[in-house]
Amino acid sequence: DAALMMQLGAEGVFVGSGIFKSGNPEKRARAIVNAVTNYNDAALLAEVSTDLGEAMVGINEEEITILMAERGK
Repeated sequence: DAALMMQLGAEGVFVGSGIFKSGNPEKRARAIVNAVTNYNDAALLAEVSTDLGEAMVGINEEEITILMAERGK
């Protein structure tokens, strides 16, 4: 995703703290840096995108105690 954003003309990408909840945060962070730096190198992108462990885990809407839309009420 980071490489695609760069190919589409973004000047950079934001990586949120959710990366620390991934299977291998350090390797995933290095892969993102490499992807942003070398976004037009398909072979390198394929190499750094393998064996990264489990992806960043999201939050299920059903598990959120207070929905964001209701916080100000």
